[in-house]
Amino acid sequence: MKSLLPLLLCAVSLTACAQAPDSAAGVGTAAAPAPSQGLATAAEGSVDERAIQALQSINPRIEVDHVGPAPLPGFREAVVGGQVVYISDDGRYLLQGALYDVVEKKDLSQAGMAEVRRRLLATIPASERIVFAPENPVHTVSVFTDVECGYCQKLHQDIAEYNRLGIAIEYLAFPRMGPASEDFAKMVSVWCAADRGAALTAAKEGRKVQSANCTNPVARHYDIGRRVGLTGTPMIVTAAGVQMPGYMPPADLRAALDELAADAAPAEAAPAGAAVPQADGAAGSR
Repeated sequence: MKSLLPLLLCAVSLTACAQAPDSAAGVGTAAAPAPSQGLATAAEGSVDERAIQALQSINPRIEVDHVGPAPLPGFREAVVGGQVVYISDDGRYLLQGALYDVVEKKDLSQAGMAEVRRRLLATIPASERIVFAPENPVHTVSVFTDVECGYCQKLHQDIAEYNRLGIAIEYLAFPRMGPASEDFAKMVSVWCAADRGAALTAAKEGRKVQSANCTNPVARHYDIGRRVGLTGTPMIVTAAGVQMPGYMPPADLRAALDELAADAAPAEAAPAGAAVPQADGAAGSR
């Protein structure tokens, strides 16, 4: 796990750190977004506010996307730059790393992170997503993707099978080489295309996409990807904010989503042996 201190010193977001002055000019008016506020709020004088102040004493411009009770007595939990940290109630000590419950066999730090992912993804409207979906999806996932990523290309090759198994794929942009890269410019061209679904498919197949420039969400998606803890593409996130373990073949993803749904609402789980929805094989897009 990367150290938090360089991130705090870097300030508002990792996107801001990666942005070279004027280097992204010509790749869309949204290429260098204004610094955004973190999601966390706290009452004046509260222990949560003290935790936020402790983090901002290291860097006053840092974004805190979540702060609340920690499963560790005497500490508050916070999410900063896609990482979970723990701050002592007096604001003096900071711990970084996963908090694992040995008895329950689960990573307790993931609940707060999932909530942050859910809230941040909710800020991205449907109009900014490139969607491939069956007529009546059973599950919908958000996928941070990159046109140059081998596993992103592999996932897209099977898009019709994901759809046939009842999974809607909603793509978000994450050019992993950063805002100053050719990769970033390609993804801007995809998001500015008249048919974004066709342009994304062409780019992932190695075909040339006509260069285009417009007001676009690529930089904002990139920033949100950093804030939700993205370390590699594709990053698959469920509607509840749960991060899946990287690329997953269609059948494996369907099984994992079914299991998560059953765990979340056991009383409403589909009966054993229920048929998998048979959507037509053609993937729709917008």
